Amino acid sequence: MVADNGQPGRLDLSAIILVGPRYPENIGAAARIALNFGIAKLIVVAEEKPDQERMLKMATHQAARLIHEMELHRHTGDAVAPFHFVVGTTARRGRRRTLEQTPREVMGKVAALPAGQRIALMFGPENTGLTNQDLDYCQLSSTIPTADFSSLNLAQAVAIHCYELAMAVNSTRTAPLPKADYANSYELEGMYAHIEQILTTTTYLGDYNRTLWMRNIRQFLSRVRIKKKEACMIRGICRKLLWHAQESEKRRAGPEG
Repeated sequence: MVADNGQPGRLDLSAIILVGPRYPENIGAAARIALNFGIAKLIVVAEEKPDQERMLKMATHQAARLIHEMELHRHTGDAVAPFHFVVGTTARRGRRRTLEQTPREVMGKVAALPAGQRIALMFGPENTGLTNQDLDYCQLSSTIPTADFSSLNLAQAVAIHCYELAMAVNSTRTAPLPKADYANSYELEGMYAHIEQILTTTTYLGDYNRTLWMRNIRQFLSRVRIKKKEACMIRGICRKLLWHAQESEKRRAGPEG
């Protein structure tokens, strides 16, 4: 889908990321669903390539292209690297997870993003869902509201999110905001690594609370929507602070000998 201004539309810049899918047939079904809603990229995070024949069995002839062109990564961080916004899907609840929103609420926010943003919808394994570590890469979190028995399979979850994204994009009446140069996941991860390094050096982070506090920092900065220039600025500040910390340590150590 191409926007009225000639730029790629929201769906053209979107992708489905499947983390650790257990059944190749579900990958094929996800490819078929993605193509139906205009999403032309499929990414799988797995140790080895799933059985292609089993994937193609559940994909239509047209969707076979997504299987043949499917990206395969061993680590979630590599899979999300080029994307500016990642929607993590989960049915699990916990006090350390991000605020839960329905697919309709989340996709409304995605549709309202400035033009040119690369979006990924990320789904976890059928039996466990995304881990907290996977969700750390996500700027938005989506939970499908169900009754007490919440047992949607992977393909159903993909279908619901793709449908809501397509409906939100197609029903947007106002022109998209001007293109903004947001930091992608690769740039954000570099920034977070520098933040963690300086907070560790200054002893703000201890070993026992490091993961929790960094998750809180990620969630806070995700709401801010960091641009590429701002991520570089934060990293520059961290590097300068680290340099001063190292120089102070040298002075305390005194001259050699």
